Amino acid sequence: MARRPGAAVVRDVGAYLKAHDHMSLLRFITCGSVDDGKSTLIGRLLYESKAIFDDQLAALDEDTKRFGTRGAELDLALLVDGLTAEREQGITIDVAYRYFATPKRKFIVADTPGHEQYTRNMVTGASNADLAVILVDARKGVLTQTRRHSYLARLLGISQVVLAVNKMDLVGYGRAVFEGVVAEYRAFGAQIALTEITPIPISAVYGDNVTRHGANMPWFAGPTLIEHLESVEVEARLAAQPFRLPVQWVNRPNGDFRGFCGRIVSGSVRPGDRVRILPAGREASIARIVTADGDLEAAVAGQSVTLTLGSEIDVGRGDVIAAADAAPQVASQFEATLVWLADEPMLQGRAYLMKAGARTVSATVTPLKHKINVNTLEHTAAERLELNDIGVCELELDQPIAFEPYEENRALGGFILIDRISNGTVGAGLIHFALRRSQNVHWQALDVDKKLRARQKGQRACVLWLTGLSGAGKSTIANRIEKQLAAEGRHTYLLDGDNVRHGLNKDLGFAAQDRVENIRRVAEVARLMVDAGLIVLVSFISPFRAERRMARALFEPGEFFEVFVDTPLPVAEGRDTKGLYRKARRGELKNFTGIDSPYETPERPEIRIDTTRLSAEEAAALVMSQLKAAGVTGPA
Repeated sequence: MARRPGAAVVRDVGAYLKAHDHMSLLRFITCGSVDDGKSTLIGRLLYESKAIFDDQLAALDEDTKRFGTRGAELDLALLVDGLTAEREQGITIDVAYRYFATPKRKFIVADTPGHEQYTRNMVTGASNADLAVILVDARKGVLTQTRRHSYLARLLGISQVVLAVNKMDLVGYGRAVFEGVVAEYRAFGAQIALTEITPIPISAVYGDNVTRHGANMPWFAGPTLIEHLESVEVEARLAAQPFRLPVQWVNRPNGDFRGFCGRIVSGSVRPGDRVRILPAGREASIARIVTADGDLEAAVAGQSVTLTLGSEIDVGRGDVIAAADAAPQVASQFEATLVWLADEPMLQGRAYLMKAGARTVSATVTPLKHKINVNTLEHTAAERLELNDIGVCELELDQPIAFEPYEENRALGGFILIDRISNGTVGAGLIHFALRRSQNVHWQALDVDKKLRARQKGQRACVLWLTGLSGAGKSTIANRIEKQLAAEGRHTYLLDGDNVRHGLNKDLGFAAQDRVENIRRVAEVARLMVDAGLIVLVSFISPFRAERRMARALFEPGEFFEVFVDTPLPVAEGRDTKGLYRKARRGELKNFTGIDSPYETPERPEIRIDTTRLSAEEAAALVMSQLKAAGVTGPA
């Protein structure tokens, strides 16, 4: 029987694809200081591994003529520096991911920027990497950003580092230069417990010791960079850990199937294994391991699967399915390291959204224990974190989560913080351990509850949160409202900004972090008073939307009424009976709202009072009518 033309080729391609599918995968990151040659090194790896198509080579030739820095030679860095701004400046700004393979292994490499202001991008690239290639310019040695990136890599769980001493061609391939850089780096590595360091002298431009040894450094007997990357072991540790699968999605295509989809982050699982669902703690057994290609007899770390359970129990997105006999911990208070990634500073007491795996909860940073100087590793006292700062803090969540210390399990120990207003990522964190008080302090069940206390008083408990500029008339209007409520026989309490600062908050100033803590404390007191069945009036400038939103989140739907006392700044300044605005204008009062500290107007307040049209009595009457319409004040 005649063979079909090309059948051998088809078999060869099929065999290649099958072999490629079973190759191990190494994720690594290149980092270091500006212009140490990271992009050129990756370009060299892509070029030497034949991962560049003819049309890409043609485009690279054209780009070299326009943007290149190597004269007539191909500028391999341009294979990675994809942004126009990067090519014009000759630097890397964004994280660039590239994929290539050798006959022994597949690779995903993240080229990260060297500039300090793009440290957040480096953190992004390192968060999923197994190994870091730290580049050092042989002429410059270990720099500040070399230390910063090394510290962050170690912090993010990368224990294996290749110290690539680059540009050896510019120092005459001198062995003494290389050994001097290695000694300096090892001394720093010892300070941060970074011991698995493989030093390799290279010239990324000419390829020395990247994929071949060459003749320029006969004194170096170690592996080339690609030989080391092909042989380093990174996967065995995850497979040996207990089984963990954070649930990404509940798959319910019909009434007969209910599966829980996610990626196994550690360990292995088989049908029949006993598992625990966290944070609830219920147990079940695995019925099936479902994939698009059919059921599996076993699944291991790195695989994305759908699990079905042998019993019907409640499992939702964000839950963790774990080995029943070696389950992770559950807690709501932690010590953690935090890398701040936003231009706006981190403020103690401010509530952020925390995304840990697939679960999103509310998190408050309090307190900030210290900030870390990455050059000296010194711990310094601080009240806030600025862009690229690293600090150790305590976190308090509004609900418990399943976790493991980051050094044991990166997937269950890592998290990001998200700004509640902009939804932008502002911080990346690593959990150290649960605080003991989170295990020792529990809610005590009480027989007399908020509804009963409010019913005794003939009212519905709530909080009226009056916000506006200094001099807007908040205290005057709040006082009028309370008098009218008292006349109706209502049970109330008025928390006034100035009065509270004489006692509860007398230790706080007017800097942004103090304002945040001021509102946090008052919101917690108001919550206790609402729990007592009272109608609580809060009269505070409360200039930041984030804190007003935090306060609202403490109450049940329908209990929080934001009252915006809307007064233009010139009008409020004209009512300056205390002389505060005049002092602020003269520079005698710092951080004064409306002058040198912002006021963020409410976006959707329940009640808006235009004090240019309404008197204090009319404003109070408006609020009373709104309370009656909302059912807060029924028959006394």
